Amino acid sequence: MKKQFKRLIVTSLILIYLVIAAGAVVRMTGSGMGCPDWPKCFGYLIPPTERSQLEWKANHKYNEGEVIIVNESLRVASTDFTSSARYQTDNWEAYTKHDYAVFNPTHTWIEFINRLLGALAGLATLLLFVSSLWRIKSDVISTVLSFLIVLGMGFQGWLGKTVVDSNLLPFKITIHMAMALVLVLILVILLAREKQIKKISEKSTTIQRVLVFGLFLTLIQIAMGTQVRQFVDEQMHAFNLEEASAWLTDAPLLFYFHRSFSLLVLLVHGYLGYLLFQKKILPNVFTVILFLLAAEILTGIWMYYFNFPFSSQPLHLVLASLLFGAQSYFILTLKKQL
Repeated sequence: MKKQFKRLIVTSLILIYLVIAAGAVVRMTGSGMGCPDWPKCFGYLIPPTERSQLEWKANHKYNEGEVIIVNESLRVASTDFTSSARYQTDNWEAYTKHDYAVFNPTHTWIEFINRLLGALAGLATLLLFVSSLWRIKSDVISTVLSFLIVLGMGFQGWLGKTVVDSNLLPFKITIHMAMALVLVLILVILLAREKQIKKISEKSTTIQRVLVFGLFLTLIQIAMGTQVRQFVDEQMHAFNLEEASAWLTDAPLLFYFHRSFSLLVLLVHGYLGYLLFQKKILPNVFTVILFLLAAEILTGIWMYYFNFPFSSQPLHLVLASLLFGAQSYFILTLKKQL
């Protein structure tokens, strides 16, 4: 049962990272409104593939909640019915959450895959909680944390709905991302509790403090990155996806501070590496942290100097979230059993 619980933790963590990656692709491709309603997509469990599927049809059976596009606006079936030879407005209600009514099959399916991964992650965390109930007497903390994960996934789903209903307001997207990192942190805590390592030494306080400081700097960097990303989102709408070279036109001072701040993060981790080297040890997780940090900086350079290649932004975001997870895990495994 212990191995099964750990597998579910790892599975849940992987799926949440996949959701983060999918969400980054959604933002990069401008697919956030590919499904204009929630939790279904144009009122269907499996989204349409052609615009003709969203056009009104005579003598066609419609189910309550199904969506069509009429005069470039969304209409929702108010009940189950079969259409007559002529369009009847009484059978339809206007969609009032927003006025976005564009069907792009590529955007729709990118967003649908993002939601599908979210549903799979939710199922995995639910199974994790069920599995934790078998150990509630011996490890109630794991059960409580697993339950918080389930609640967090539910809250994250609701946040996803508010993002769609708001027609992708940038600050709501930022909150959505922050909640994903909270979920990662709780899962990392559970993982660290399953495999605890000994302290490096009785005098490892300096290492712990530097590591915590490094994590703090990473969080600041991620927070600044989300603000820069909001600016880029606005530029994407202003200049469209094909004019990436113009996205950083009149970039705010925060962008340049964010870019230079990565050097401070790198220096702190370089000092941490020096402290570990003095003790003649190099934990595998720290090697991973250095790799992620270097890759994060390189993808930032890639975006800036090569006008945001397609995969650069998703990679940059995923690497930042992986770095956060690795740093959190390292901190937790340096401490005694929780």
